[in-house]
Amino acid sequence: MAHDLLADRTVLVTGGTGSFGRRFTEAVLTRHRVRKLIILSRDELKQSEMQQQFADHPALRFFLGDVRDRDRLLRAFQGVDVVIHAAALKQVPAAEYNPWESVRTNVLGAQNVIDAAIERGVRRVIALSSDKAANPINLYGATKLVSDKLFVAGNTYAALGETQFAVVRYGNVMGSRGSVVPLFRRLRSTGRIPVTDRRMTRFWITLEQAVDFVLRALTRMRGGEVFVPKLPSMRIVDLAEAIAPGCAIEDVGIRPGEKLHEMMITAEDSRKAIEFADHYVIQPAFSWWSDGLAVEHGGQAMPEGFVYASNTNDRWLTIDELRALLDDEPAAPPPRLPLLQNGHVAAL
Repeated sequence: MAHDLLADRTVLVTGGTGSFGRRFTEAVLTRHRVRKLIILSRDELKQSEMQQQFADHPALRFFLGDVRDRDRLLRAFQGVDVVIHAAALKQVPAAEYNPWESVRTNVLGAQNVIDAAIERGVRRVIALSSDKAANPINLYGATKLVSDKLFVAGNTYAALGETQFAVVRYGNVMGSRGSVVPLFRRLRSTGRIPVTDRRMTRFWITLEQAVDFVLRALTRMRGGEVFVPKLPSMRIVDLAEAIAPGCAIEDVGIRPGEKLHEMMITAEDSRKAIEFADHYVIQPAFSWWSDGLAVEHGGQAMPEGFVYASNTNDRWLTIDELRALLDDEPAAPPPRLPLLQNGHVAAL
């Protein structure tokens, strides 16, 4: 059996009551025998709901706090081995209207996580990024790009210690809060589906795939990488047809800060990008990183000018495939996890 990196470890998730955090919690508690899994978030109601969902699992801890508060992070990170940084303000229109609030959480909060992790001797930190961080045109994407740069450079500050930082960048998550899927489902009874632009394309990933990719990145990371999964693209009009077949599509115009197509690797990134079977790695441009590390593990350098964008992708989801994915998406939170006598949950 492969070595379990999380066995008998203490794991903390910032923003852990969000869509990713809940699915990550389910995966960790069913697949790994962690010592503790700490959920850090600002919302006491969501924490209470998670406690009920996971049947007061003995490995779970809940910590009220905000990544804006460095002192609170220092307390929360005491004795923690692994941190997954998922906390963010991510609604594009809200970020455009409230830029400083987004900077405080997404940028200053990222630096607080880095500082606290180094000071408390956390071994590994994975920060969740977004396709909007590549060639950003909106404030949210710009804050996530800065966050990515901070986490990569954090390995320089941690050089004398054991803390390693890496980033996972992926596309739109099906079923996450803010997804267009619930909106389309709600409006299909009206017979009209609003679409900002019929040409729009997006990368598409399920919550389960996102969690699995983050867990794999934890085992692969050396510190400094930006991990990018290979994902299929989808057309917004195909998604509308999959959810609301026969409904009229209403063009409403692109919102402030919205792109027609998303990108995860820019031409500039590609100079340091390595391709693997199921993912890419963007290597850091620092002297302490050896480009040979990725190549030695079966990676292949990307050609000059390579761009990984949703509209030029070679993998596309059909309407039937989208519909099948939507049918598999749970409509409600997963049931409470049963406890075993030893305090761990049974595998699903």
